[in-house]
This record gives sequence, structure tokens and C-alpha cells, in this order.
Amino acid sequence: MPDAAVLAAASPKKRGRPHKGEGGGLRAELLEKSAQLFRTKGYDNTTVREIAAAAGIQAGSWFYHFKSKQDILAAIMEQGLARSLAEIEAIARQPLPPCELLRQLVEAHLHTLLAPDHHFIAVLLYEWRSLDESSRARIVALKDRYEAVWDHAIAALHRSGDWAMPSQFDRLLIFGALNWTVQWYKPGSGVDVQQLARQAMLFILRTPAALEAQ
Repeated sequence: MPDAAVLAAASPKKRGRPHKGEGGGLRAELLEKSAQLFRTKGYDNTTVREIAAAAGIQAGSWFYHFKSKQDILAAIMEQGLARSLAEIEAIARQPLPPCELLRQLVEAHLHTLLAPDHHFIAVLLYEWRSLDESSRARIVALKDRYEAVWDHAIAALHRSGDWAMPSQFDRLLIFGALNWTVQWYKPGSGVDVQQLARQAMLFILRTPAALEAQ
């Protein structure tokens, strides 16, 4: 293994262990660049040298922050889910009518998927099988919490009567439809994420009545 203490900082002439602030910034940069590469090239087709080059550091320098490419993959998924979970849990704490709660969850989910600089959740969706067993427990715990927020919101909407034809598979069907947007949605196509979320709600609720009441 390369010497973990040898780390290139922002300047190519600078050597040695990074300062505290630099280290945190470099770790975030490594995660962002890795997520982008994993999304565009795939986890298996991305090399550690490509990750280092994208982050602008020496080939072995990233070992100071991660022991392996697998550790980077797990950190990407964990960080992406943690950020998204914090956002939707904040939404769920608000005293919102059930229909508005679901609309905000849909919009937040779509923004997480489709924002130009958001690669974390796409990696989670498409590289889940590449994650080793030892890392999955942490990710599954976050995933369960994320899904629980949706389950509570959907149950409240079922009870409200605003959902014309609810079913026991609603969350799975919603996620299937929303997650697939990464395959076809193009930024700048004339519909922004907020508008797309409204169209998604029309599709999900199967009636415009509840939305028109908002």
C-alpha cells in the first residue's frame, strides 16, 4: 500500500499530510469526483488512478482518506442517503396536509435525483450490487429510515381520502416511477423539477382534485 501520509494538497508542489481544513475538503472532493465517475462509467470500469486524476492528486494519495475503492463507494451511498434523509425528515416534521406533504417529498426526491451535481443517489440505485456485505448494513439502516418517512406520509394520505385508488404497493410504484426519471429527464427541456413534481402528483393521485384544493 502507498504511504498514506504522502498527500498532495491544492498546489502540486505541496507535499505531506494535509492540514485539517484541507483534508476535509479533499475527502469531499474525492467523494464527489468518484460519484461522478461511478455514475458515468460504472463502478467496475472506474480505476483508482482515474479517481485521483479527477481530484487532482497523486495516484496513491487518496489512501489517506479511504482504504479501498469499495470504501469510497460505501461512503458515497451513505453520504447521499444521509443528506436526502435529513431533508425529507425536516419536511415530515412540518404540520402539512397529507397531499402537500407528499408533494414536497416527491419534489425533494426528484431534486435529489436530477440536480446536475447530484450523483450520489444515482450511484446508490445502479451500483447497489457492487457494495460488499460489510457495508450494506449501514446503508440499509438509512434506506429503511428514508422509506419509513414515505410510508407514514402515504398512510396519512390514504386516511385523508384524497387518494382516489390507493394500494398496498404505492411506495414501491412511486419510487419506480420517480427513480426512472434519471433515464429520460433532461435539464433545460422546458420543465423544471418543481413542474415535474406536480405532474408526478397528478399521475400518482390519479385525480387533479386534491391538488386543485392546495
